[in-house]
Amino acid sequence: MTPPLLWSPEAAAARDEGRPLVALESTIITHGLPHPRNLEVARAVEAAVREAGAVPATMAVMDGAIRVGLTPDDLERLAATPSVAKLSRADLAATLASGRAGATTVAATMICARLAGIEVFATGGIGGVHRGAEASWDVSADLHELARTPVTVVAAGAKAILDLPRTLEVLETLGVPVIGWRTDAFPAFWSRASGLPAPLRMDESAAVARAHRLRGALGIEGGQLLANPIPPEAEIPAEILAPLI
Repeated sequence: MTPPLLWSPEAAAARDEGRPLVALESTIITHGLPHPRNLEVARAVEAAVREAGAVPATMAVMDGAIRVGLTPDDLERLAATPSVAKLSRADLAATLASGRAGATTVAATMICARLAGIEVFATGGIGGVHRGAEASWDVSADLHELARTPVTVVAAGAKAILDLPRTLEVLETLGVPVIGWRTDAFPAFWSRASGLPAPLRMDESAAVARAHRLRGALGIEGGQLLANPIPPEAEIPAEILAPLI
């Protein structure tokens, strides 16, 4: 059976012309923000990718297909659709089979990006080990996906509500490189620094790309996390945020 991929005209043209594509998730549209703010943010994220010289490929499941890039009409329809499924590795295939609409998390977006041959995925923050996981066993599938799917994920670290020390420990155990982008500190989503060091640091994009390709050449499965801190003017410092959490 062939994976049911449906490319948007913009993404297909970039693929055919060899221009860079960046995968984007869609749960921020359906589960992250209320309508119409979700649509405004989705458009802004895609515009930021275009301004940087690449082509956005927002992933979603619609009408029984994995959409690789959404047309403006698709984006509006997804943003306005109620009760969209939130998809991870466990339910991606079942939702495709059912014909329901689904928005992709980090894990599902990585799977879709790999199928489409897209090696870079940008998002806000990855999931991880939840606080109290020693009792609940609540650990995001994002961590295991990073260990098995060869996509470089660019994110502002992990979500600040998580148990960040344990999240980094699990990433280390799973063999996932965590690279601070021009920083020695591991960022925490809204905050530029979590109080934890980034295990690795890189300052040149060519080095990040070479590390990604070398993992494949060495036969090491999985991707890498490039931890890119939120801009200083947009951050909420950790010392302000931590008591609120």
